[in-house]
Order: sequence, then structure tokens, then C-alpha cells
Amino acid sequence: MDTSSNVLHVVAVPYPGRGHINPMTNLCKLLASRKNDIQITVVVTEEWLGFIGSNPKPNNISFRTIPNVLPSELVRGANYPAFYEAVMTKMEAPFEKLLDQIHPPVTAIIADIELLWAVPAGRWRNIPVASLSTLSASVFHPLFRNRELNLLDCGDQIPGVSFTDLADLGEVFKGNDPKVIKLALECISWVPKAQYLLFTSVYELERQIFDSLQAEFPFPVYPIGPAIPYLELEHNCSVSAADNSIDYLKWLDSQPKGSVLYISLGSFLSVSSTQMDEIAAGLRNSGIRYLWVARGEASRLKESCNGEMGLVVSWCEQLKVLCHSSVGGFWTHCGWNSTLEAVFAGVPMLTFPLFLDQLPNSRQIVEEWRIGGRVKTEVQDEKLMTREEIAELVKRFMDLENSDGKEMRKRAKERSDLCHQAIAKGGSSDTNLDNFIRDIGKAATF
Repeated sequence: MDTSSNVLHVVAVPYPGRGHINPMTNLCKLLASRKNDIQITVVVTEEWLGFIGSNPKPNNISFRTIPNVLPSELVRGANYPAFYEAVMTKMEAPFEKLLDQIHPPVTAIIADIELLWAVPAGRWRNIPVASLSTLSASVFHPLFRNRELNLLDCGDQIPGVSFTDLADLGEVFKGNDPKVIKLALECISWVPKAQYLLFTSVYELERQIFDSLQAEFPFPVYPIGPAIPYLELEHNCSVSAADNSIDYLKWLDSQPKGSVLYISLGSFLSVSSTQMDEIAAGLRNSGIRYLWVARGEASRLKESCNGEMGLVVSWCEQLKVLCHSSVGGFWTHCGWNSTLEAVFAGVPMLTFPLFLDQLPNSRQIVEEWRIGGRVKTEVQDEKLMTREEIAELVKRFMDLENSDGKEMRKRAKERSDLCHQAIAKGGSSDTNLDNFIRDIGKAATF
């Protein structure tokens, strides 16, 4: 490797989806903030550069693009298996071409685990690769342990597979396309051939799982999270959204402490319009205060929901909202990034998982951490939830005087403290970030 330059040059390549790009760019900002002579190049499609290119970033982070070889982000939900397959087959060649042309020489690659070709690309060029998991360790571990199984042909029992593993695998893959399952497990099978494994999680949140993973891998396993935009909180940075004319932070400032239920059901597959209408009616009837981010449905819902007690917006800075003193609860789809943000903020959750890892994430929130409650008892229940059920549920959840609610909020605060301790000087994530930078620096000198 060319060592004529002392600059560490890291190429970061995320899976092309918001739930993957956001934590990858947050990780890059954390690395960039620690070392002035590290240069980070984030590789995205031309379409994604259009989405995120104007966001604030340090001077030592830059973007490079590959052509739009994938179906547009705006329509990927229409045929997700085709999109997933395209990511695995069409991004490799333009990425490798860019990798061979880029200067200065690449010190290390950080690649999302859901990029089948990333670890081989690094191995072929003798460039160390760090695989980044945007899944929780609790979801990654059973997938990794059972990666060689033909899960498509398995029933309710698999010899040698624990009931817990089987439950997690069943939830993650329920209703998913066989091609997607096969490709996802192939991706995970490449992780042992990387040189590092990074997690967006926090060691103290999943201590036993991380200890098991470190015992299984011959290379460092670094939980560096939460990989959320907490640096922006410190620096008071804001990302503007041109279509969002409502000052939701000013609205939150005018609400009583802990009184607002924040609602966001994710940026990808969401709920039906009929269910949205029932949620809207239930919120109105409940009499609680709420801030609802409803991307595609925002313009329709604003007419019926905006008023003294409620506000609907198409976008917001979620972490700032969750950390606001007036927010006392979070109705969430249980995406891992949103889960980490809520834990960091110390906000209890109403879980409304839709698919994939959201289902075991919900179980972790409700049963293991005990910092939330379920919107539905059966997460796979397709039955419409009525406005009456919703009104009663949110009233009970947002009752600050309820003894169960007080205990839940106390536990949420304890989890939040763990996150803040992890990123403080000498904390687990702070140390792991420094160790990772040290490791790739040493590798560059050989």
C-alpha cells in the first residue's frame, strides 16, 4: 500500500436506503471529528447525492458518486425484491472502477453488511474492510449463527436452532421474498472475511450479545453507537426541508413538559390509508397532544389533524424532537435507528412494527428493556385497529401519573444514561472509535 501520505483515506459505502445511509454518514462524522488528517469519501448513487449532498458535513468528508444503476428510491417499494437484487448485482462494477481511480490510495473501506460485493472488492485489492451492521446485535447474531441453513425449506422446528433464534428468524423473514432472504444470508456469510465488524449499537445495551460475538470472531467487534446525529445537537446544526414551512420546534416549546406523543412510522413501507385515518381519528378523540410526521400522507392529514392539540408535518429533525422536554412518548415502527434515538433521548415507546427487524426490535423494547408497550398484542395481526382502541391506548400511555408509566419512564432514563456514558470521554463507544482509527492507521503502515 502507498504510504507516501500520512492521511488516512477511508471509503464508506452504505446500502442505498435512508435507514442505512443515515447511520453510515453519522459514523463518518464521528470519525471525522476525532482526527483532522483522516479523509472520508462516501460513495452513493447520483440520485442519493441529490437527496443528501447539501446536508452540513465536515470539510474532511466528501461524496463521490456511481451512476444511477438502480430503480429510483422514490419507487423502490413497488418491487423491493428487484431493487434488492439490483443492489447486489449492479453496483459492484461502478464501485470497483471508482475504487481503482480514487486518490489518495484507500486505507480502509467501511461497507454496509448488506452489500454482497464489498468485502471481496477490498480483499482483491488488499484493502482492510470494516463491515457495518445497521441491525441490532440481537438480530444480527441469530442471522449469523444460522446463515448456512436453508431457511426457506424449514418449518416450525429446526434441529440445533434455539427457539429464540427461530422466533427471531421467523419474524425477520416473515412475508419476505425468497430471493431477498437468500441474498441477505449470503451477505452475512461474508462478514467473517472482513477485518472489523462495527455496530451502530451501544455495548451496554446488548452486553451479552457483544461478548458472544467477540468470542466468535478473530477480529475486533466494535459497537460505536449510537450512530445518530448527536453531534448536531451539540453544535446546534439544522438541516432544512424546503417543503416544511411549519416551525414544529416552536410549537413544541409551547407545550407542557412530557405532554406530546411523537409519531413516526418510518421512511419506507408504511401503513394503509384506512389505518392512517383511524389513527388520526383516535388521536383527535384522545385529547392528547401529538406531533405526527407523515411523509406521503401529510397534506391529506393536516386538514383533519392540525389544531391546538396536534400538528402534522412531512419531515422533522427526529432526534431534536425526541430530546425536546415536551415530548413524553414515541409511537414508532421500531426501525433500529429510531429505536436508538429514542433510547438516547430517554423517551418510552409505543411499538408498531411493520416488517423485518422491526419485529424483534419491538420485543427487545417491550420485553427485555421494558421501556415501551405494544400498539397491537399480535404484531402480525392484519386486523384494522379502530379509533376507539387507539384513543384509549394513547391516553393510557401518555398518563404521566400512572404508576406503571412512571416506572417505564424511569427505566427509559436509565437506558439513556448508558448511551450518554458510552459516548463520554473514556466510555465504551468513545474508546471503540479511537481504537478503530488506531487499527486502520496501523494497517496503513504495513
